[in-house]
Amino acid sequence: MKHWQDIEQLVDQVITGQPPTHTQGVNILRSRGAEYTSYLAGAHHLKERAFGDIVQLCSIINAKSGRCQENCAFCAQSAHHQSSPPTYPLKSRDELIAGAQQAQDEGSHCYGIVTSGTQPEAGEEFDTILSAICEIRERFDVEPSASLGLLTDDLAQSLADAGCVTYHHNLETARSFFPKICTTHDYEEDVKTVKLAKAAGMKVCCGGILGLGESDEQRVELAETLRQLDVDSVPLNFLNPIQGTPLENHQSVSPMDCVRAITMFRYFLPNKPISICGGRETNLRELQSWIFMAGASGTMIGNYLTTSGRDRNVDMQMFADIEVKTDGC
Repeated sequence: MKHWQDIEQLVDQVITGQPPTHTQGVNILRSRGAEYTSYLAGAHHLKERAFGDIVQLCSIINAKSGRCQENCAFCAQSAHHQSSPPTYPLKSRDELIAGAQQAQDEGSHCYGIVTSGTQPEAGEEFDTILSAICEIRERFDVEPSASLGLLTDDLAQSLADAGCVTYHHNLETARSFFPKICTTHDYEEDVKTVKLAKAAGMKVCCGGILGLGESDEQRVELAETLRQLDVDSVPLNFLNPIQGTPLENHQSVSPMDCVRAITMFRYFLPNKPISICGGRETNLRELQSWIFMAGASGTMIGNYLTTSGRDRNVDMQMFADIEVKTDGC
């Protein structure tokens, strides 16, 4: 079949370091039937070439929730919306450390401390986070990560000096679509934070949310931007519409559109860890096990920020059923 020959050539092209064209990316997202399964086989090959049959698990703690002054249309924690998220100040240092212990016990490779708000401020809260990260780095094998919003040079360097291995900061969507999702800060501020975190010596985990209303072309645009920024890992989320947010009535992404998107991102980012996070339960439904064949190399376990995840035992059975090994378990 000609399409298989063309896809074999594309895989070889990607392996040599030449990314797909924008049109080729869109073609992956719009492929169907045997043509898509050929793309899927290529993505599976690229994933196993870089990561074998090992998948990495990550988990987070919602360390400070609600009252965010940003107006991101998908987010339940925005003070601009009518949603009702849990609202509380920063958890204690002991609670943050206990979360790391639980993450390690459950086999996670990375443990993220996530806070609501535009930007951390130097002071008691930030010092508590730094202290917790320092102890986690010293006591546990799980790698501490933080997702605290926009950074300055000083904040980024303080996190790196404390032992923060990875800074998580999503671009959320394509630059061309971002003004329809958030107007309280500019896309370039997010790009700057990615660059500051890398310059400070941290790895950067940076991805987005699919299903916000973006086009196929804009999904490819996001993949191209992440490649250009040379981020270290990519979390892909799928919108789980929350009541009270502007996107509460958005239709979920279909399961097959989810796996096609994962496949497209793998072709653009052949050597980067790609982890499937929020919204996988509600969007992928019975196709959750396809994510690793489609090109993903990891997933988040446990709960998300304001929504519940799938039972860990169910996920562990899925890993066993599809014959993948988990790093740390």
